[in-house]
Amino acid sequence: MRALAGLAALALTSACNRQAPEPEAEATEVPEEFAGSGRAVAIAGGIGTPMADRVAVLGLLNKRNNISRDIEMKPGEARRIGDVIVRLSACERTAPWEEPPETGAFVQVVILGRTDADTEPTWRRYFSGWLFKNSPSLNVVEHPIYDVWVKDCKMSFPGEEAPVADDDDAPTPTATPSPSPTPSASASPNTEA
Repeated sequence: MRALAGLAALALTSACNRQAPEPEAEATEVPEEFAGSGRAVAIAGGIGTPMADRVAVLGLLNKRNNISRDIEMKPGEARRIGDVIVRLSACERTAPWEEPPETGAFVQVVILGRTDADTEPTWRRYFSGWLFKNSPSLNVVEHPIYDVWVKDCKMSFPGEEAPVADDDDAPTPTATPSPSPTPSASASPNTEA
């Protein structure tokens, strides 16, 4: 019995001394048929930041391992992350003076997968449409493993200004006490009478 316990302990200590395997390189190149033209959608007579200068922040969740990441993209850009290609065509948000505030992006999601166990993996478009930050259930990326949603569209409108920075080094104005009034002779009580 002791010999068996000794062999088990020896096997465990030898297993602990092994190095972790090197992680495999992740494919990030977008296939040509999904790369797109790289052009942003032009909006005639648009107000605010031109479409090519906007930046959308999208969230991508892998439901298998619960890893989510933020993706910053410009309109016309496509990005591959593992087996997912996310292509952004446009992003938009309402002007600050419009109610209700809304942020949206036109997104296409293409995923590499198999239809069954005997076939080779192929690229398939799972979603193409507008996603809205405040209404995530309006359009949903319906895939069992991946989820994509809009977090922000970074753009500005005329009249919007950067918030005033709170400068801690600036002197703080302090109130100076005003001198107390001195009583006049007529205001003092007459003690002689």
